[in-house]
Amino acid sequence: MALEHCPMPGANRDDDSGKYTEKYPPDAFIAALEAEGGSAGTQPIAERVGCSYETAYKKLCSLADDGEIDRQKVGNANLWVIGDE
Repeated sequence: MALEHCPMPGANRDDDSGKYTEKYPPDAFIAALEAEGGSAGTQPIAERVGCSYETAYKKLCSLADDGEIDRQKVGNANLWVIGDE
């Protein structure tokens, strides 16, 4: 079994703090949403961030659950919106 897809322990750690870093931090999704004019579907956000649709969907759901962004249902799709401040 090849191990080239398994990251080395500590590969995602910050050298100074020793904490693991996120490959796709929440701020990247908010910035992508802002770049889309403040509202967009999941796929355009995934493309801007450079991640899979599933990763974007999970992160956007988490941001919506935390009140960072709003989610509106449009038919069977989600429209992610920067909330009122």
